[in-house]
Order: sequence, then C-alpha cells, then structure tokens
Amino acid sequence: MKTPVFTGANVAIVTPLTQDGIDFESLGNLIEFQINGGIDSITICGTTGESSTLSHEEHCEAIEYCVKKVAGRVPVIAGTGSNDTAYALELSKCAESAGVDGLLMATPYYNKTTQRGLVAHYNYLADRLNTPIILYNVPSRTGLSFTADTYFELSKHPLINGVKEASGNFSLMAETMALCGDNLNMWCGNDDQTVPMLALGAKGVISVFANVLPGVMSKICKLFFEGKVKESNELALKHFDLMDRLFIEVNPIPVKAALKLMGMDSGILRLPLYEISDSNLAILKKSMQDVGIPLAE
Repeated sequence: MKTPVFTGANVAIVTPLTQDGIDFESLGNLIEFQINGGIDSITICGTTGESSTLSHEEHCEAIEYCVKKVAGRVPVIAGTGSNDTAYALELSKCAESAGVDGLLMATPYYNKTTQRGLVAHYNYLADRLNTPIILYNVPSRTGLSFTADTYFELSKHPLINGVKEASGNFSLMAETMALCGDNLNMWCGNDDQTVPMLALGAKGVISVFANVLPGVMSKICKLFFEGKVKESNELALKHFDLMDRLFIEVNPIPVKAALKLMGMDSGILRLPLYEISDSNLAILKKSMQDVGIPLAE
C-alpha cells in the first residue's frame, strides 16, 4: 500500500506574471488565500501555472518560493513533466532540492511515445529521484493516454505514488483501480468529475476551480470522506456551472480573469495565451455572482 502524497483538494495554482517575470508578492498572497481558505495541498507550476512558457529559472524560482512560503503547512507538489526525459529529470532534481512533497509529471506531448516508452520514461525518472511521483494523464493536451496495463507496470515502482486522471475515461479509471489496488493512488483531474471519481476510490482532486473557492472544493472532498455523499454531491452540483465556465476558454485564461474579478492580482497571461473575450467574461462574471462570490468594484 502506498500512502498518498495528499488527500482532499489540491489547487493547481496560477502563476502571477508580469512583463519582467513572476510577481512573487502576488504569488504569496494567492498562496495565503489558499491556505486560509482551507486547501489541503498546492501544485505549483502545473498547466494552470503556465509552466509551458516559464523559463527554467522562473520554474525553479517559483517552486522554491512556494515551498518556503507554505513552510510545511500543506503538501506542495511541483509540476516537472516534459517531453524530454532528460529535462524532466533536471527540473525534478531542482524541485527535489527545494523540498517539495511530490512531483507531477504529464505524459510526453507532441513527440509523444508508445506505451513501452511511457514505462521506460517514468521508470528512468523514478530510478534517479527520491520524491514521490504523480503521473498525469491529460490526453486532450498531450495526444497520449496511459492504458490500464501501463499503469499496472508503473505501479510496481515504489516511487510512483499515483496518477492525476484527466482523461474523463471512467472505464480506464475503473480498470486501473481493479488492476493496481492500493499500489497506485488516483486523483481527479477534472473538477466536474470529482464526486464520481471519489466514488471510484480517488483520494481527492487537483483542481482549477479551487483557485477561486478553495474551501468549497475542500469541503466537497471532506463531506464525501465523512460518508455524507449526498451533501458532497449537492455542493458540487451547486457549483457545476462555475466549474464549467472556468473552461469557457483555454485554461488558465478564465481562472485568471475570475481572480481579477475578485480583486486579486493574478498577473498577465503569457503569449500565446490571450485575455478573455468580453462576452465570455460577462458569462463568467454571472456564474460567479450566481454562487455568491463577492466581486471587486
């Protein structure tokens, strides 16, 4: 049995960017907002953190800053995946030296690989690291998905702790859980599927929505774990529209806009990401108001 890196709600936190780099003061404020709001864990430099356009120095600095700012209050996961195995190792070693609790690694994208290649890629990394690894399956972005048999092979490595599943393929998730049991933890990677994935046995969620309402996402998980499934589901359904609207354009465009509507500095978007359209901003704003989020003047 592998102890999960975290249970409950983890926020895939945004990275506040300026024209010159990372706004660490604003990042610190967002981290405090998350912890004060009841989040159970934080992922820094994930997809929502615009990791794909951070320089190596920015990436490492953001991880180091987050670990120091959090100061052990909740587990910190660092996004360190790459389509270059050697670079994924370099980035992961940087995160390890910063003291993270886990490493989140998406499947190789664009060049992709075979299932045998996935086993070789992750085992190569796990053999050279000392920090628990969370696989990340997000075929909508990478064009590549794990199979249940590949999950089973990777679950044999003691350092491969689990997977963030964002494929939306419940048959794959169920087959994986049947094959791997307690040797591979699973976390939900799609906010709107959190409760059904918890019902399958997921340990929690790595969430975009939690950027805006950390306490709500944490409560959805806590209620479920307490056996209050109906209440958990009702809370999730109450916020379903907002979870959906936060993907009205490519993530993290809407969530950065939502934070600004709440009066928090989420920074600029780095090209090729571009600011949300006026029409979609109005839709997002209404959805936020519908669940009672107070908006800045």
